[in-house]
Amino acid sequence: MSSGAVYGYAYVGPLICIWTVLMTTLHYIYDPFCGWCYAAAPLVAAARSVPHVNIALHGGGMLAGANRRTITADWREHVMPHDKRIAQLTGQPFGEAYFDGLLRDIGAVMDSEQPIAAILAAEEISGLGLDMLEAAQEAHYVKGLRIADPAVLAGLATTLGIEALAFREAFDRFVGAATHAHIGETRARLANLGGRGFPTFALENTDGQLEPVDIGVWLGHADEWREFLLARSAEINQANLDASASVPPGGQG
Repeated sequence: MSSGAVYGYAYVGPLICIWTVLMTTLHYIYDPFCGWCYAAAPLVAAARSVPHVNIALHGGGMLAGANRRTITADWREHVMPHDKRIAQLTGQPFGEAYFDGLLRDIGAVMDSEQPIAAILAAEEISGLGLDMLEAAQEAHYVKGLRIADPAVLAGLATTLGIEALAFREAFDRFVGAATHAHIGETRARLANLGGRGFPTFALENTDGQLEPVDIGVWLGHADEWREFLLARSAEINQANLDASASVPPGGQG
């Protein structure tokens, strides 16, 4: 079975060659309040185990700005059939604290900006953006916590081993304009991809273009998804190596 890694020599000067390990980037457009992003969480975990595949997170702000919402009885009726379908299809857990706690907490705010800012902060401090997303999803869907609450997010950061003061400073810096800009860039990327919502995945190919990947067929099939990523990333890496190969005149690569 292929590891997905492609190794090659890079020519940097006379008589000097260095080994290079090529990486494939999997772009992931998500929202912390998106139920189908939670459904895709096992696929994200599988992708993290694929050697030499880097995951780039792009928060879409599904419930940010004018789209922020509060919990209502209508919201509960709207999301519960989807949540039950997700649980059936993927085995993802939904806690009683979510179904009978948070979804009955009328008036609780759902605002994507705060958890996205926390994810950006965790990534900047410790490279733990994906871990913060996972923690926020578990907090919301299993523990029934208000993940738009900065205090809840700070607690999640602590459980990830992020120093409290460093997180607070980074979070305060990201929340607001920086997160708005990030969301704007994500939405532009989504539009360019022709994406219809969250989650959207795309692999960056040889010429830097993004090729969308429909994950619907892999929901609930993380092992098969991992095999696909192993094979496709190896193809992309090999094409990148072939395109960038440089052999000096009269020399050896």
